[in-house]
Amino acid sequence: MLRLQGEMIRGGTSKCWIFDHQDVVATGVDVDTLLLAAFNAADPRQIDGVGGASSTTSKAAVVQASTKPDVDIEYAFAQVGIGDERVEWASNCGNCATAVALYAVHRGLTPITSDTTTVRMRNVNTGARLTGTIPTPGGSAPDEGRAVVPGTNALGVPVLLGFQDPAGSTTGRALPTGHAVDSLTGPAGPVEATLVDVGAPAALFEAKAFGLDGTESLAEFAAVVPALTVLRRRAALAMGLAEEGAPVSHAVPKVGTVARPVSYRTTHGTLVAQDEYDLAVRMVSMHAPHPAIGLTSAVALAAAAAIPGTLAHRVARQTADGTLRLGTPAGVITAQAVPAPDGASPTVLLHRAARRIARAELLVPVLEGRPA
Repeated sequence: MLRLQGEMIRGGTSKCWIFDHQDVVATGVDVDTLLLAAFNAADPRQIDGVGGASSTTSKAAVVQASTKPDVDIEYAFAQVGIGDERVEWASNCGNCATAVALYAVHRGLTPITSDTTTVRMRNVNTGARLTGTIPTPGGSAPDEGRAVVPGTNALGVPVLLGFQDPAGSTTGRALPTGHAVDSLTGPAGPVEATLVDVGAPAALFEAKAFGLDGTESLAEFAAVVPALTVLRRRAALAMGLAEEGAPVSHAVPKVGTVARPVSYRTTHGTLVAQDEYDLAVRMVSMHAPHPAIGLTSAVALAAAAAIPGTLAHRVARQTADGTLRLGTPAGVITAQAVPAPDGASPTVLLHRAARRIARAELLVPVLEGRPA
């Protein structure tokens, strides 16, 4: 039985276990083996581990101080399997980055110098650079806050999350194929798709291609997940993320539908009027409907909606200040693109919230390098 120190922090609408890189190395166990055992990934219920048996609660980050002069911390993001002994390291997670920023402030990995502290982060999975700005009144790290985000009524410390120069972080191009619209073959024939790599690689389809209006409930949207799963593989091949015959990561590309705004009700029954948002979005996460939207997906949507010719641009209400209000099952999430200097792609800002839930010593059942 191994002992591993960790912190559980809610970032936005995800829960993330955060571990110090040195603590992980000190166990002497391969990190994949360690996480699979700690989360009890082999069990779909993750009943004998710290996982929450959903895509938004089976996440981890391994954090260390950076030696780079313009980066405070580096973190590796892990999407841990659910009923699947596999750890995905192919993507980033904005909600976990929100949690990592709060962790860094509390652990002294970023010096507190004023009433707000900005943590400069690098995601080692993708090379993406982010900032997390947190209020630190009186030079102290907060445990509580009054910020909320769609998808939960829980209060947390406000975090302004910024994705810096997010275009092409995986493939090298905002439009990996060079086209605003491609044609992919799904179970029912050819379907138009926009393949974009900003924040994370994503494959976007018009909801009407599947007979949807884009504001379906999670249960209704689940009916088209099998078709989107097939198209997701086609998108991975087209974007150069996988080779024919090779397995496709569960984490990327992100996949979902877009549509023009119409009035709808959130999962909790709140009415969202047509003029309260700019683009209807439904996304898939780990082969199931996402209850809200992953933040890297939100960044991809914000970029795609600003590129003429894409499916997102075709159906989104355009705004003058770079903001895009996304209508998700949980409610409206706003992303703002801010012009960057030196030819870099716009920084995308999102308002999030984070709360430390626990500091714990995990008792991990690992035997001879493998889960017991």
